[in-house]
Amino acid sequence: MGRVEAIMSALDEMFPNAECELNHTNALELLIAVMLSAQSTDVSVNKLTKTLFQKYQSLQDFIDAPLAVLENDIRRIGLYKNKAKNIKKACLAIQTHHKGGVPASQEALEALPGVGRKTANVVLSVWYDVPRIAVDTHVERVAKRLKLAYNSDSTLKVEEKLMRKFPKNQWSQLHHQIIFFGRYHCTARNPNCQACPLISWCRYPNI
Repeated sequence: MGRVEAIMSALDEMFPNAECELNHTNALELLIAVMLSAQSTDVSVNKLTKTLFQKYQSLQDFIDAPLAVLENDIRRIGLYKNKAKNIKKACLAIQTHHKGGVPASQEALEALPGVGRKTANVVLSVWYDVPRIAVDTHVERVAKRLKLAYNSDSTLKVEEKLMRKFPKNQWSQLHHQIIFFGRYHCTARNPNCQACPLISWCRYPNI
C-alpha cells in the first residue's frame, strides 16, 4: 500500500465522522465563525458564538452594531479589534455586492475584507459542498510530517500538492480528517507517535 492509500485508510479508521467543529446554522454564521477562529481555537470560538449568534441574528445586526460594541462582544477572542472591523466590512460588502447572501465562489469570498483562501475554502467546502482542502496549521503540519509536502512549502503549495495526490471526491472529508488527526493525535507538541498507524511514513518519528 502506498503513502496516499495508507493515509486515507488510517484516517478513515481513526476519524470516520470528522466534520467541521465550528457551530453554525447558516452560511453567514459559518463565515464569521471561521473569521473568528484565526489564531484561536474552535472551542473558544464556539463558546463565544453561543451568545454572539443569539445577539446578532442577521447580516443587518452586524452592520448596525457600533464597532466598539462588536469589539466588546468578541473581546475574549484574540485579535478582536481587527476581527470586529473585518466582520463589519465583510457584512457590508455582502449586503452591497451580493444581495445579502454569502457568495459561493472562491473569488467573491476572497474579495471580502478579512477573508483569505483558507476561510473561503472552509465556507465553500462545508456550506456549499464544493470539494476543497483548507490548509490551516494542523493540515500544514500533518502534510509536512507525512512527507506530502516539503517543509519549505507555502500553505498554497501544500494545498496544491494535497489536491494532486488525493481524489477530488475525498478532499472535503479528508480536510476534516487531517484536522482531527493534527488536533487530537499528531499534535504540535507531544504527538502520539507510539500509537500512530502512520509512523512509517513520518518525517519526524518519535519527535
